[in-house]
Amino acid sequence: MSKTNGNGAVKPNGQNGEEMNSLFNVHSIYLKDLSFEAPRSPQIFNEEWKPKIDFDLQIGSQLLSEAESVYEVVLHVTVTIKLGEGEQEKSAFLIDLQQAGAFTVQNFSSEAVQRVLSTTCTTVLFPYARETISSLATRGGFPQLVLPPINFDAMYAHHLESQAKKAASETAVSTS
Repeated sequence: MSKTNGNGAVKPNGQNGEEMNSLFNVHSIYLKDLSFEAPRSPQIFNEEWKPKIDFDLQIGSQLLSEAESVYEVVLHVTVTIKLGEGEQEKSAFLIDLQQAGAFTVQNFSSEAVQRVLSTTCTTVLFPYARETISSLATRGGFPQLVLPPINFDAMYAHHLESQAKKAASETAVSTS
């Protein structure tokens, strides 16, 4: 459960007591970079439409204002659609975009800041990226492309788990 303060920013309810005065706020959401390529147009429109989707997602963040705890989070999404098999495989189109936002993440522990940047902020940004990709594919003359929702909390938990396993295996190797 969250509460808002007078300016609309969200304050966690502080059930664990640790983050009682924590503050999360969305300042702006913006498109930082966008590219659409359809290298085989118009010939590709004569091909049978059985697309193979290659999807790459990367997340980056940087501190914009230490005094105000404002961070920029960038969701970098690359979608490549190919048609055909083996040597006959051809690129239909490629969309590369960087959807970004500026967020206040104040009075959280350093671990919680990383979690908020990697999960909450990306969850806010991803619907904008999905809509832009879908719209751009359609405007390029291709069938609508709807990306599935992504569970950023599960991705982050998996990332932490793999980091812990990697650290444990490195420790085991160095002690033997």
